[in-house]
Amino acid sequence: MMTLTEKRLHKAILGRDRSFLAGDIAAVSDRIREQLADARVLVIGAAGSIGSSFVRELCQFQPSGLHLLDISENNLVEVVRDLRSGSYPLPEDFQTYAIDYGGPEMGVLLRENQYEYVLNFSALKHVRSERDAFTLMRLLEVNVLANARLLDQLAQIPTLRGVFSVSSDKSVRPANLMGASKAFMERAFLARADEIPFGSARFANVAFSDGSLLHGFRHRIAKQQPLSAPSDVRRYFITHQEAGQLCILGCFTGENREIYFPKFDPDRDMLTFAEIARVYLKEQGYVPVECDSAEAARAFMETRAADSKEWACFFSASDTAGEKLYEEFSDPAETVDLERFESVGVVTEPLFHGRESLDLAIATLQHLRDQGVWTKGELIDCVRQAVPELEHVQADKNLDQKM
Repeated sequence: MMTLTEKRLHKAILGRDRSFLAGDIAAVSDRIREQLADARVLVIGAAGSIGSSFVRELCQFQPSGLHLLDISENNLVEVVRDLRSGSYPLPEDFQTYAIDYGGPEMGVLLRENQYEYVLNFSALKHVRSERDAFTLMRLLEVNVLANARLLDQLAQIPTLRGVFSVSSDKSVRPANLMGASKAFMERAFLARADEIPFGSARFANVAFSDGSLLHGFRHRIAKQQPLSAPSDVRRYFITHQEAGQLCILGCFTGENREIYFPKFDPDRDMLTFAEIARVYLKEQGYVPVECDSAEAARAFMETRAADSKEWACFFSASDTAGEKLYEEFSDPAETVDLERFESVGVVTEPLFHGRESLDLAIATLQHLRDQGVWTKGELIDCVRQAVPELEHVQADKNLDQKM
């Protein structure tokens, strides 16, 4: 649940104090509630920022069974405490599992629980994950290979009505390997959609989600550190509630193979991180002081008086690998429906290059992982087999080399 401070911040930064999806949700609420009345739902990655937000939104539709799964035992406990402490209607069949969805326990769990819907929010989402061959393999294991194994397991569940796996705006004409891994993921599901009905959503940035730059602003303030952000990178932003609602719509109202995304106006709704940093500081009662280098910003904070209302910032043009200056929700080659919903667009025919190259890419990637020897170049070649439109933005720096 958002605090009053968080609601104020969303209003100041995003310019809205209620969900822009509220009208679309209200229009289909009865249909979704009826659909879930006899459905058991498994939510994978239920303790993350987006997964937990989805769970809170899902509860109001009262599924007959709700099972939550996450590798983080502590965060999963916190989700349960949140649900039990709030006014969330939980079904009698409510269970939690602190396991890795890519591990051997997953197949046993699925066999013993005949779910109608399985939704996967587990993913690595940082562009910085491509900085080395080891972290990149972990990214591809979580975002691609584990999903491929999940599909094999789901194919054995006769009760299954649909599977949902969250994607990203970075999957469209990707400039980095994280975005390409999400496009890879989409296509792994699309390849099996005849036997396992599939839906997804391409997200905007979720404001203040765990690990995000905006989430980092909170830590920088608490630690008396300067704020740093790119001045030229523009992004769309949604709230946690809106993220959960977008997934509700994508899973329970979409047709097979459809991918949902928020309808935004690029001229009105795109913001730079620098713009948000300025607003954030002002909302916290500080005056931004823009410095001309990271060193100057750090020096300012070291000599700043404890009661000063000034706060150092360093904003600079993006110069790190994989950064695209703006994101988009659909490829020009895809078919899109912009009329079905007031605030949601639907990709009705996603880009797909065929199963043969996809299966080869998955098999090669799994072989490299199994043999325990690989290079970053080999991993990039695998990704390009499945996502040939990858246009990687090369640069000498990665995000770990920035403040």
